[in-house]
Amino acid sequence: MKDVIVIGGGPSGLMATYAAAKAGANTLLIDKGSKLGRKLAISGGGRCNVTNRKPVDELIQFIPGNGRFLYSALAQFDNQSIIDLFTGFGIPLKEEDNGRMFPVTDKAQDVVNTLLGAIDQLGVEIRKNAKVKTLHFNEANEFEAVELEDGERIEAGACVIAVGGQSVPHTGSTGDGYPWAEKAGHTITELFPTEVPILLNDAFIGTKQLQGLSLRDVALTVHGKKGKPIKTHRGDMIFTHFGISGPIALRCSQYTIKERKRSKERVVALSLDLFPDMTRDELYQELWNQVQDQPKRAVKNVWKGFIPERMLDLLLADLAFGEEDASQLKKQSVIDFATRLKTFELHATGTLDFDKAFVTGGGVSVKEIAPQTMMSKKADGLFFAGEVLDIHGYTGGYNITAAFTTGHCAGSHAAQFAVRTTV
Repeated sequence: MKDVIVIGGGPSGLMATYAAAKAGANTLLIDKGSKLGRKLAISGGGRCNVTNRKPVDELIQFIPGNGRFLYSALAQFDNQSIIDLFTGFGIPLKEEDNGRMFPVTDKAQDVVNTLLGAIDQLGVEIRKNAKVKTLHFNEANEFEAVELEDGERIEAGACVIAVGGQSVPHTGSTGDGYPWAEKAGHTITELFPTEVPILLNDAFIGTKQLQGLSLRDVALTVHGKKGKPIKTHRGDMIFTHFGISGPIALRCSQYTIKERKRSKERVVALSLDLFPDMTRDELYQELWNQVQDQPKRAVKNVWKGFIPERMLDLLLADLAFGEEDASQLKKQSVIDFATRLKTFELHATGTLDFDKAFVTGGGVSVKEIAPQTMMSKKADGLFFAGEVLDIHGYTGGYNITAAFTTGHCAGSHAAQFAVRTTV
């Protein structure tokens, strides 16, 4: 009999295993795959964005999916604890833009190998290629044992479910944990892909007129009915053959999905502000000044260096001007053009699916989890960690912070629970 069984060898599972074993528990790690840490190894574009250094209150703001639930866990093991742990393991980290922390080597596999080495030194038993069929509970609904698909039953004092959600399924995250949670009496909130590219049905998508165009430091807004702004994110994005991707498109994806569901409309209105530091009137004045300074040049040539050329051509064609000399341009035409640059309309029909999503929205309801320990309020001895929970953040080190934090909290408290109940 084991003290603690951890199911899942991803970021939260590896951290839970380490924390449980470090706390003195006889720990077993079970994973259905042949290789541990697969999702960790591809995170951050293969560089592993280990955490984000923002202050905790600010960090929580970048985890819009139940981030406040993490306060208790972060009080025990926060982003600085993550940094200290890996630097203590001999993995020096460096800070990049917006507080993102990466290994100096830029190799995610170094992070994976280090965690696996630490787990090995603690004497953890690891069972790979072992698929869990179900979990067993006693009459009091307390965790009792894990049953593998081959029929083997493994008893333990506590169990941590850390099998991820449904995003990036080729790493093994295929929603395995939800039926086990439901068997224990848990609610699974509605699942949806998030941090995922957005699909558009605008004409320029079909003609591929903007495909591959990258825009830097622009603002993307999701609108509700009657044009009410729901959420705006500022940063970089790219037009693709199906819609838009890049950091701000990924961050707006969950709001697009939620508004589409709430409004029951097939299309959700988005808008793009290409000059977020300027008001419409300030932008008009800048455009008008450029026209006045170069009256003999064609309008499109006057503005070519100011606006990305393909975007410029598209907008001028829509407004049916651009070939005439700047001296022929009327002020109202420039005002209309400035308005389009500030509110370039996009029409979203949804997003790509889980296989293209970085994160799963929804999961085991956090209302049914004790935030101080990550233990189930439904079944004693059952703990949850990582993306299987209804917790999701933006890309930039926030999701992996949630995974490591909940993993450490679940593992350490599972060890305490198991040791206490077996004494």
